[in-house]
Amino acid sequence: MRDMEGLLKIPELKNRILFTLMMLAVFRLGAHVPVPGINGVALAEFFVKMQGTILGFFDLFSGGAFRKLTIFALGIMPYISAAIILELLTVVVPHLEALKKEGERGRKKIIQYTRYGTVFISAIQALGIAIGLQAMRSPSGVPLVIAPGFRFIFIAVVTMVAGTCFLMWLGEQINERGIGNGISLIIFAGIVARMPNALTNTFRLVKTGELSAFALIIVGVMAFAVIAFIVYVEMGQRRIPIQYAKRVIGRKVYGGQTTYLPLKVNTSGVIPPIFASSVIMFPASVAQFINNPIAKKVAAAMSPGSWGYVVPYVPMIIFFAFFYTAIIFNPEDVADNLKKHGGYIPGIRPGRPTAEYIDRVLSRLTFVGAIYLSLVCVLPTFLIRYFHVPFYFGGTALLIVVGVALDTMVQIESHMIMRHYEGFMKKAAAR
Repeated sequence: MRDMEGLLKIPELKNRILFTLMMLAVFRLGAHVPVPGINGVALAEFFVKMQGTILGFFDLFSGGAFRKLTIFALGIMPYISAAIILELLTVVVPHLEALKKEGERGRKKIIQYTRYGTVFISAIQALGIAIGLQAMRSPSGVPLVIAPGFRFIFIAVVTMVAGTCFLMWLGEQINERGIGNGISLIIFAGIVARMPNALTNTFRLVKTGELSAFALIIVGVMAFAVIAFIVYVEMGQRRIPIQYAKRVIGRKVYGGQTTYLPLKVNTSGVIPPIFASSVIMFPASVAQFINNPIAKKVAAAMSPGSWGYVVPYVPMIIFFAFFYTAIIFNPEDVADNLKKHGGYIPGIRPGRPTAEYIDRVLSRLTFVGAIYLSLVCVLPTFLIRYFHVPFYFGGTALLIVVGVALDTMVQIESHMIMRHYEGFMKKAAAR
């Protein structure tokens, strides 16, 4: 309570929080503005049939906007895809690697390339969706598009691309004038917005007897246990001690202090489950559109909750965890920087031995983090399959919600600490 009162007493922090909430409210408002020319009733019937496919996965990250095909139907995923692609290209393209090392100027250039990539990816996705919708019908045989043709395709593509660009701008504004990571908060808001409806449906099923009260209590206890487990692992670190050599310059002695290199247990974040889910759900989604008995069996075998989905899902999460960690963290660069600044790990020689030691520790941590991600992401499939939980509990959504909440709390705490330090400094100057 005292922390809340202190938070409200800091004008800058209060304005940042209010600005962030206002931007998220704009996002939720736009998630209810539909693309012109869509039959809403037929579209709702169609998505009931497509549950458990990659379309439902996209709908999760758009906060329900994809299901209603609103102006924010593509969500912020094209921006994330463009950012990840550029991150991967920095390894093979020397120009991008040089920009990454140039500091602020290089960062701005990479952001500019990311924006161009976002427009390109969203345009391709919007064109594919617009063309595909014209040939689709609801289970009752009603066309999803009221008036198919070039005019509908043009309007739909422009509308959805503009919506994604607006979300990208919204996220950047939150980064500059708000609190927390804007892109992550937009995904966070979309997921959280669906929770009240999911909880309402759950209690309705309990009243009708379709879900027992005992099963609901078990699920509730497991939910709190899983959230506590995620918080514990996400905040877990392996601290490698770093010692800096003393340097005598003139009459002054520099260095000599001891610090540590923090390595997160889950360095790759939520990227591995997103990649793995997208790869596995793609064949199942394609099979849904093929009117063939074999294709239908393949789609059913690879649907979430089935063993055909879980068995390849876990190895792919482990693979992408190691792959993405290798992309974003380079032990050789860390070892070189330590050597340049006179730092070393006690008992380990500087240079290549240090890089090999850090790589060995990071590999073990990545394996533990990959197992943790697999457990959290596989758990909801068993809850849905055996306990008939009617909403997407846990998994990727829960990882994002908890991770973003922790990151935002850390940033708020940093602002409060900085404010207190400023106060101390002003008092000292006045004295």
